[in-house]
Amino acid sequence: MIIPLWIAGLIHTVVRAQEVQPIFGKITIDHKFSPDPLVYQGISGGDTPGNQVVKKGNTHTGACTGFMDESPNYTLTLLNKFDYLKLIAESTSDTTMIVVGPGGTWCNDDLDGKNPGIVGEWLPGIYNVWIGSYIKGQYLPYKLKITEVK
Repeated sequence: MIIPLWIAGLIHTVVRAQEVQPIFGKITIDHKFSPDPLVYQGISGGDTPGNQVVKKGNTHTGACTGFMDESPNYTLTLLNKFDYLKLIAESTSDTTMIVVGPGGTWCNDDLDGKNPGIVGEWLPGIYNVWIGSYIKGQYLPYKLKITEVK
């Protein structure tokens, strides 16, 4: 079967759009999203200490550490309640995470090795997500993975 060149180019563009998501921005998800996990590439870091961004030193999920921008890396909108949802920032360097949304503030440093993450039950609503670095002004690549699979 011969595929016209313009269709092959369109297929390639659609596949690439699914593989690489924007570096920063807005994410909206509902139950049984696909693909699972969703993967977003980003750059951590900034000049503001995490505890100043959220005006907290610690949460029940960890200390609000690292340096980040004052604006969140992502705005995550959950259209429904999730009984289980996991956000993890995977990086070759040590990064931190802060999430603020319905019900509170969650900070984490080392959920999985040096990778920060927040796991559990999530209410519907808008969450701001920051990914930080340990050295002021240091910017490190990471992949934010979002999954509802335990």
